[in-house]
Amino acid sequence: MKRNLLMSLAVMIIPFFGFAKELSIDQEIEEEFKPFADWIGSIVFYPVSIVGISVPIVLIVLLLGALFFTLYFKFANVRLLGVAINAAKGKYDAVDHHEVDVVAGDPTPGGDVRETIQKEGVVGEVTHFQALTAALSATVGLGNIAGVAVAIAIGGPGATLWMILAGFLGMSTKLVEATLGVKYREVGEDGKIYGGPMYYLKQGLKENNLAGLGKFLAGIYAVFVVGGSFGGGNMFQANQAASQMKELFHVENGFWFGVVMAILVGVVIIGGIKRIGQVTEKIVPFMGILYIGAAFVIIFMNFDIIPQGFGEIWSSAFGNEAVVGGVIGVMIQGFRRAAFSNEAGVGSASIAHAAVKTRFPASEGIVASIGPFVDTVVICTMTALVIVITNIRSNLFTYGNLDGSSVILNSSGESVGGVDLTSVAFDSAIPNFSIILTIAVILFAFSTMLSWSYYGIQGWKYLFGKGRVADLTYKALFLFVIIIGASSSLNSVVEFSDSMIFAMVFPNVLGLLILAPKVKDELKRYLSAIKS
Repeated sequence: MKRNLLMSLAVMIIPFFGFAKELSIDQEIEEEFKPFADWIGSIVFYPVSIVGISVPIVLIVLLLGALFFTLYFKFANVRLLGVAINAAKGKYDAVDHHEVDVVAGDPTPGGDVRETIQKEGVVGEVTHFQALTAALSATVGLGNIAGVAVAIAIGGPGATLWMILAGFLGMSTKLVEATLGVKYREVGEDGKIYGGPMYYLKQGLKENNLAGLGKFLAGIYAVFVVGGSFGGGNMFQANQAASQMKELFHVENGFWFGVVMAILVGVVIIGGIKRIGQVTEKIVPFMGILYIGAAFVIIFMNFDIIPQGFGEIWSSAFGNEAVVGGVIGVMIQGFRRAAFSNEAGVGSASIAHAAVKTRFPASEGIVASIGPFVDTVVICTMTALVIVITNIRSNLFTYGNLDGSSVILNSSGESVGGVDLTSVAFDSAIPNFSIILTIAVILFAFSTMLSWSYYGIQGWKYLFGKGRVADLTYKALFLFVIIIGASSSLNSVVEFSDSMIFAMVFPNVLGLLILAPKVKDELKRYLSAIKS
């Protein structure tokens, strides 16, 4: 069977080498796929008019859900931030260690431990920090560089404040997702962890006498996460990274870059979540320090105009244009390109968090809430500050119309895009920053692909079984798609995949709302344990 699988993949891959120089195949795919992609997108991003502004219904679901969870858990996103940091650092590892503890609420001391599922003694595969960085590696990416730039350019400086608010609200949603991901995870005979929305939708809703609904929602979620992993989590990342490389080295084709990237990704994902966690715990801090460090340098160089920059952000945040422009600019232009940057509400991160070593589901939920804080409140805000401050100093571009219809121009009258806009801002203060930006983009893309490969394979195995053939098939397809993404511009395929990522919101948020009381119980249990 393995031989047949490899032969099938060879038949599929070998013809592609013939298109390495002449990529007419992507144009054919684009032409055939566009009508279907447009149809899916029109459903997922169905517009709802609010004060005369069209807002995709998926954004409304995400915002209202995040606001509800923030209020329902009494601002746990802010109140428990210190606990989250300590847990990520390992301060409470003794509490998480697998043992029977009456304080933890186990009614059968000395007997079976109810917090583990299926296999006694198995408590996870990665540490809190590794799970957090694995999840962050999927969210910290091009949305922090390109998406935020476009959001600020279109929505104005005030968009920064609304972006920060969205990040804080997203922390509450992420807490709920990750807690449920651990609570309803399953453990295979080989000790591997299987978790995420597919499992808490199916099992959690079954406990609420909604077995049919839960099974249906879990199934469609699995389909969406597989599609999203191939597109937004893979093809788009490879394409943007290759684009930066081609721009830097003035080459026309990204085929060989895609091959190298596929090999590097393949070396890591073969080892599963343990290997991914080991790699991301090193890459994520490094790329974060690299990018934030450069931003700090620019802000320090423009220290004298920082007050003016904050003044513009604050004053425009509450103007009529900024309120609408901030929400529309950030929520649509910024977060859409990277699945709302922190993916809170999408549910994908709970797949990585489910693999953590713990017997308290809420422990990882609290740790997971750090994700949107780092991704949106810190990194995205740093990008925004650099753009706002350097624009004051050098007048790099004019802020666009609220509907995004105007062309954003630099001082030379040339149109400027997302990544390019960030590059222009950094280059104005640090010569040749495009080199650093290229490194950052490649690292962001690489780490994003690592985590999304894990998300996708979890959905794939939920649909097709947990055998070795299913595992190898998905990984081979994922690596092949990297080459396609780096070599061509399948815009409609990527748009379709982005639509699938956003489609994940609907079944996930519905499940979160139903299961929120269970999360509250788990939260009380964990907080009681660490206090003891």
